[in-house]
Parts: sequence; C-alpha cells; structure tokens
Amino acid sequence: MQNICILGSTGSIGINTLDVIRLHPSLFNVVSLSANASVDVMYEQCLEFKPNEVVMVSEIHAQALKNKLKESGLESIQISSGEQALIALASADDTDTVMAAIVGASGLLPTLSAVKKGKRVLLANKEALVTSGAIFIEAVKKSGAVLLPIDSEHNAIFQCLPTKAQNQIGYCALFEQGVSKILLTGSGGPFRELPIEELGNVTPEQACTHPNWDMGRKISVDSATMMNKGLELIEAKWLFNVAVEDIKVVLHPQSTIHSMVQYKDGSVLAQMGNPDMRTPIAHALAYPERIDAGVQPLDFFTTPAFEFSDVDFNRYPNLKLAIEACKSGQAACTALNAANEIAVDAFLNERIKFTDIAKINETSVKKFVSEKVETIDDVINIDKSARVVASSVVQELSNQGKGK
Repeated sequence: MQNICILGSTGSIGINTLDVIRLHPSLFNVVSLSANASVDVMYEQCLEFKPNEVVMVSEIHAQALKNKLKESGLESIQISSGEQALIALASADDTDTVMAAIVGASGLLPTLSAVKKGKRVLLANKEALVTSGAIFIEAVKKSGAVLLPIDSEHNAIFQCLPTKAQNQIGYCALFEQGVSKILLTGSGGPFRELPIEELGNVTPEQACTHPNWDMGRKISVDSATMMNKGLELIEAKWLFNVAVEDIKVVLHPQSTIHSMVQYKDGSVLAQMGNPDMRTPIAHALAYPERIDAGVQPLDFFTTPAFEFSDVDFNRYPNLKLAIEACKSGQAACTALNAANEIAVDAFLNERIKFTDIAKINETSVKKFVSEKVETIDDVINIDKSARVVASSVVQELSNQGKGK
C-alpha cells in the first residue's frame, strides 16, 4: 500500500486523484492533503479519507476547517497553515508518494522538498520544471526520486518511450534509444476558428469553456492562449532531456491522441484515450502496473475523425513567446511563468483584454532574459520581480481601458 500526500487536493487534479484512489482502497492510503482556501471541499475529503494531517494556505482557512472538524469529532486530524507547513508536509517521513497538483509557481518549493527527500513524485505542477528546470532535475538525480508525469501530454510521451528512458526521466538519452522527435499535441482551445480580430473581445467565461477538457479557470485560459502548450513544451524539454528543436507542437482538435513519439525507423507511437485526467493519474499511481481508472475505453466506432494542423503563431503569440523563452534560458522561462500568472488573473478579473495577456508577458520577459539562475533563491527573486513588472503593465493597460 502506498501512503499518499496530495498537494492541491481540492483542485481538479486532486479531486480526480481521490476519485481513482476511491476505486482501490487496498492499494492507496491518503496520509495528508493540502488546499488553498476551499474549506468545504476539504472538510468533505477529511470526512471520507481521514488523513493524518492537512495544510491550508492561510491561518483563517485552517481555523475554519478546524472548527468544522471539531464539530464532527475529527479533532485528531492535525491542521496547520503556511508555506513552511506545506513544505514539511510534502517531505514528511510517513509519505511514500506525493501528488504535486498545486497550480502555479507556489507549488515549486513543496514539490522540490518532496524530490529532495527521494519521494515518488507524481508531477502535475508543470511550473516546477518551467521555473527551475536544471535545478529541479539535478535534485531528482541526486536524491534518486522517482518522477512520473501527470499532464496528459507528458504522460502520453512517457508511455510511448522505451522502458530504459522511463527509468531515467530528466536525464535519459532519447536519441541513443532511437527517438527522433517528440510530437506534443494541443486542441487549440475554444478560439481555434474565431477570427483573430475578434479575440480582443472574448470574455473570461468564453475562455474558460474548453471544448474537450474539464479544467480549472487559470489552466483553461492558458489553453485558450496556448500558453499551456508553451509551458508544456518547456516542461517536456526538461523531463525528456531534449532541445526545443526536438519538440513539435501539433494541433489536434479532438484531444484523442494525447501526444506522440517519432522514431528513427519511421515509426510513430501515439497514446490515445478519452480526454479524462483519471487515465494519466491512474497510470502514474500504479506504474509500472495498470489499474482501473474509472474511464471508459475509446470507442473507435463513434470517435470523430482525427485532424492535425500546424500552429498559427499570429493566433497564438503566447506559444511563440514560450518557445523563444525556452531557447533564451531559465530566467526567461521563470519570468514568463510569473508574468503569465499575473496577466491571466487580471483577465479573469476583467481588468484587461484577452489579447493583452501576450503583451504583458512579452514586456515582462524582456527585462529578465539576461539574468543568471544558479540557485533556487535566484528563481524566487526573478519570480517576484517579474510579478511586480507584470502588475505594473496590467495597471497601465487597465487605466488605458478605463480611459476609453
């Protein structure tokens, strides 16, 4: 039985992880959970799974959870709050496996602490690798941690690789094992066919309505701008130890093929399935075994025909920014991720237009391209500084919008 810690248990990935665990009570034991502010959802999870410990981000929410659990007679569950408590939770001795599902850069330090303790880390927090790729992978190598990708695309690539490469994630030599290219698929989001001149008028609600996947609001917006694919490309570079030029983004609107690996002999291996995150979660939880994920297999007789097309960077400037940042180095990637989090939040709160997201990201990244990143403190400093710059640009654009 695996003792599991779920970082971000009230989010989409966390809820789906618990859904898979629910099907296999003899295989998985939920030891600890964490969340940002969803007290009611966390309360229900505590009632069902009875973890030993829970961390909420703020003291206010931690206290609210304590009060609810006390009323239900579950005072034995230890409740704490804050970043240090989260880091300690991820590296606790009573945990074998950590599901790293906190969205954004705030998941970096807890995920890194789990890696340094040599845990089995199920990586759904792509920002950990985007913001600190070389540092993160070096920690994996040093500690002997087992890194298993959860993003549907990276999990698909992982499944299409030789076993030797799967056992050396982060430092595998793919080309020595016959691989010639990684094909990273993306749906193109809800605005794939919308006239480009109309993108400036789309609403947060429209951007959060993904045609195939049920995701959180931030990730849904990233999918609409294809920044999500850009961040995935940066993550893939580090996970599979390849150059940017060795990864090709392919638009595939049906989201049935989750990604592909091309080999030197002309073969292309693809991982297919219905768009349901429980499939990659179950794969990583049980790896190298296979377990029921609660997902119906693909029905080839009702599945729409597969379509593929190249990316139009005029429509998706954020993807181009991510590719260029990946070529520029770690500082650019760290700044891009930070600026994007600020920009997307501003868009969701209707302070800026959808098309302003790329403007904010581009302006912010330019200020940090030449910065050096050698330690995790460098990463944190660039992250904070980029957020300040991006917030300033948001304010300028917001004021311009009000002036009109």
